[in-house]
Amino acid sequence: MQIDSRPKSFRGGEIGLVAVLALLCIFVAAQTIESAYAFHTGFGALVAAAGIFAIFRRFSARAAERPPLEIGGLPNYNFAPVKVAILFALFWGLAGMAVGVIIAFELVFPGLNIAPWFNFGRLQPLHTSAAIFGFGGDVLLATSFYVVQRTCRARLAGDLAPWFVVLGYNVFILIAGAGYLLGITERKEYAEPEWRADLGLTMVWVVYLLVFLGTMFRRKEPHIFVANWFYLAFILTIAMLHVGATLAVPVSIFSSQSYVLWSYVQDAMFQGWDGHNAVGIFLTAGFLGVIYYFAPKRAERPIYSYRLSIIHFWSIIFVSIWTGPRSLHFTALPGWTQTLAITFSIMLWMASWAGMINALLTLSGAWDKLRTDPVLRMLVVSVAFYGMSTFEDAAMSIRSVASLARYTGWTDGAVHSGALGWIAFASFGAIYCLVPWLWNKRQLYSPRLVSWHFWIATLGIVLYITSMWVAGILQGLMWRSYAPQGALQYSFIETVAAMHPFHLIRAIGGALFLIAYCLMLYNVVMTITVSEQAAPAAQPTLQPAE
Repeated sequence: MQIDSRPKSFRGGEIGLVAVLALLCIFVAAQTIESAYAFHTGFGALVAAAGIFAIFRRFSARAAERPPLEIGGLPNYNFAPVKVAILFALFWGLAGMAVGVIIAFELVFPGLNIAPWFNFGRLQPLHTSAAIFGFGGDVLLATSFYVVQRTCRARLAGDLAPWFVVLGYNVFILIAGAGYLLGITERKEYAEPEWRADLGLTMVWVVYLLVFLGTMFRRKEPHIFVANWFYLAFILTIAMLHVGATLAVPVSIFSSQSYVLWSYVQDAMFQGWDGHNAVGIFLTAGFLGVIYYFAPKRAERPIYSYRLSIIHFWSIIFVSIWTGPRSLHFTALPGWTQTLAITFSIMLWMASWAGMINALLTLSGAWDKLRTDPVLRMLVVSVAFYGMSTFEDAAMSIRSVASLARYTGWTDGAVHSGALGWIAFASFGAIYCLVPWLWNKRQLYSPRLVSWHFWIATLGIVLYITSMWVAGILQGLMWRSYAPQGALQYSFIETVAAMHPFHLIRAIGGALFLIAYCLMLYNVVMTITVSEQAAPAAQPTLQPAE
């Protein structure tokens, strides 16, 4: 039995501190009139109290003991936060995909909408946030913390800071998800965002940047691996996007209400800029870092052209930030900004394909591994979907194409071809690589289940995106069809009815993707709990010089 050597007075002080913070939580929450925001305030303050309590426990008895940076001349990596981020990613992935399937069937069978908590309007943003920012964000946290340590041969900077990033980020996702279910939305003329949650995420993101930079500064390698360039650009740009899109002036510290600094077309511009760069930076630059590390690592081949990867990086970072207005064609946005977005979208397509070709050529001499390694197959197919999605985005930015495709199911198909084919497959491949490495297992529990996961998920993606492509074209043609008398030939409700079979196919495709994901969850759990431990790495023997 472990004996607590701390003095009784300190343990009493801990209890007193938590009690005071708990009373403060109740007081602050009571100042908030809206019950939904009171939940947010109380939960956030409770988490803060728990964090302070953990810090006191951590540094009370062992304040002088800090983990060594090296053991026996080798880096003492800190992979514990990486493990926790992977587990969070698996949880949010299941939640986000399950909610996505539910809302897909709600569109097919409207009676499934159960007001107020489980109707489509509340579940749809929950699906988006859990899948993209919960699942995708935690994958980026885990892979970035892993890759920067391995490629720099240095321990993560800070002791508690990485934990603050991982846990603080997931607290924000939980608060955001609960807010959607509770009906919290934003009104831009007099905004009511939960500004305290936004402020909390900003603090988490600043610490994330400091941890990443601190690890790079203590690196033992002379060069910075290209994956770290992409991760660093993703961290910096998302910070700028988040601050720009959520900037507001709170009414008071006890009120959930705040005033935004811009509205109307300026706000539309900022939201389009933020939304498109959440795709272009969060879901592209960050996951290119994943591909540039895990694909060569899995194929056991060096990057085909390191110089091309640097060109790819600077092209993506410079060009992507200007493409936001392409989603605002035929609106009050000035025409020159729309034209600028079209120009940069075409340039972005060419830059993206340079990266795609570089990744595919990395497999030169290793293509036979695709037959035997389903994890590598996932990573390669994700790169192919990346190329297809960037081409589709460039095409949809052109006004003549946008006039048919924008605001239809085609947009949904384009988004999910990137989300499921590019982001999800890259994430699955990274998770399948990381789990045996982090938990010191010889291999995955069942490579055959990985293959089943790949084929079922691929079938689900094909059903999803093809049904939405066809639905979008049909929808756009019906909207622009005129009767001989000059009036619209179809009413809006007729176009909605025509979408019914395509929505059903989409829901089936999403269900198949969810089933495949559950196979991965089972495989990962069994790998962690059942799979054979890896043999300790053999020390290399020194050979005499000849």
